[in-house]
Amino acid sequence: MSNSRRTFAIISHPDAGKTTLTEKLLLQGGAIHLAGQVKARGAARRARSDWMKIEQQRGISVTSSVMTFERTDANGETVTFNLLDTPGHEDFSEDTYRTLTAVDSAIMVIDAAKGIEPQTRKLFEVCRLRSVPIITFINKVDREGRACFDLLDEVADMLALDVCPMSWPVGMGGLFQGIYDLESGKVSRPEGPSKEFLGKVDENVELPEEVAEEMELAQVGYPDFDLEAYRAGDLTPVYFGSALKNFGVTELIEAISQYAPPPRPQPTEEGPIDPEMPEVTGFIFKVQANMDPMHRDRIAFMRLASGTFKRGMKLTPSGLGKAIAVHSPIMFFAQDREIADTAEPGDIIGIPNHGTLRVGDTLSEKNKIRYIGLPNFAPEILRRVALKDPTKTKQLRKALDDLSEEGVIQVFYPEIGAQWIVGVVGQLQLEVLISRLEAEYKVEAMLEASPFDTARWIKGTDKALDDFESFNKMNLARDRDGDLVFMARSAWDVNYQQERNPELTFSATKER
Repeated sequence: MSNSRRTFAIISHPDAGKTTLTEKLLLQGGAIHLAGQVKARGAARRARSDWMKIEQQRGISVTSSVMTFERTDANGETVTFNLLDTPGHEDFSEDTYRTLTAVDSAIMVIDAAKGIEPQTRKLFEVCRLRSVPIITFINKVDREGRACFDLLDEVADMLALDVCPMSWPVGMGGLFQGIYDLESGKVSRPEGPSKEFLGKVDENVELPEEVAEEMELAQVGYPDFDLEAYRAGDLTPVYFGSALKNFGVTELIEAISQYAPPPRPQPTEEGPIDPEMPEVTGFIFKVQANMDPMHRDRIAFMRLASGTFKRGMKLTPSGLGKAIAVHSPIMFFAQDREIADTAEPGDIIGIPNHGTLRVGDTLSEKNKIRYIGLPNFAPEILRRVALKDPTKTKQLRKALDDLSEEGVIQVFYPEIGAQWIVGVVGQLQLEVLISRLEAEYKVEAMLEASPFDTARWIKGTDKALDDFESFNKMNLARDRDGDLVFMARSAWDVNYQQERNPELTFSATKER
């Protein structure tokens, strides 16, 4: 059964059309219907994967969403797709990294007009850090854009891998006439006076001479598609299309079905675990609070790594040590939820809980396995949190703990001083923090400058830690887990303390 699963993420820079593509993929799988989605106005027109207030206001995705749908492939087999829509902004690259631990492949969406923007290279580099196979979708080819060869070269340079065009636009922008499939030799083209993209296949289209020359150059100049090279992360197949006009989306989803890998072995402390192992195991890669503001819910998202899960099973979280019965596992279909009676490797299930499950936890039947690879990263921006109403201290602590667990922020509690410090990768995370504090926790807060520039987790012998702490109390804090953190005023400060204390390690990452 696990071979019928395709668990993949979509990554892109802002405004490349990622959320629109997500909706069209859901439409292809029947998870949503066109009526009432595209023609609606205002809030009803928002993407179903963007549920948070700030996402709807700003028209961006700032949190990962999980959506499951099914589709029959060319061989008549039913394939289950688990789609993870990642944040579309470099400020949330840490959330994207954690999401990529739960998938077996990714789609990278690029705006044909903008190409790869410098400020979002970090987001794409995160994908390469995880070594997930990537399919590239160059979107908005019906608008004026960059030359195809320039776009392909940018992809190759940024990802440091081979590119293989699988289709080619027949004209671009106002001259757009269709998409040529390089493998079948067929052209899908728009037709009719409304210029709507109906995707009719016509083998008798006479290609303009310059387009035919471009395609011949592309076929000669780039390597042929190699399934093993793609799955090894050494090559990316490239598709052209327009998500808004629902053009090229069918070819893309067929490529995921045909080429994207089924569930892969997952890393543990003892080595990779094969999905065919009978024991049920999985790991929590995301926790989301308050998805339903009416119920103050808290959902832990688990990637099932092995075995066949059945509703009501008892699994032991590594962070708890005591078995819990999973009575109400959830699968997500756009914004709709259904109770999952069973799940296979590759599936993502949501487990309602009250703080029992945390990011990085392994769940298993025998409690002998620990999945790895979900770190915290040292923040790049640190700010102090100041309450407008000092009586809301308890609510603020709860909110910061919740949002820290989700990965929206990191929170540090100084050893000396009452003002708590939040750490983030980018400025937009701070805006999300203030918005969610007010909307979900009824807490009004301000952010003030912090004297610190970055943070490092400290490890060493008890004596070495005690000695260091006695001389540096003003620069020490505890994170949400109670681990000791050195709050540094600069990178020089980190290097200086490392040289003076060689028996200690100052780490920029911490395994969750």
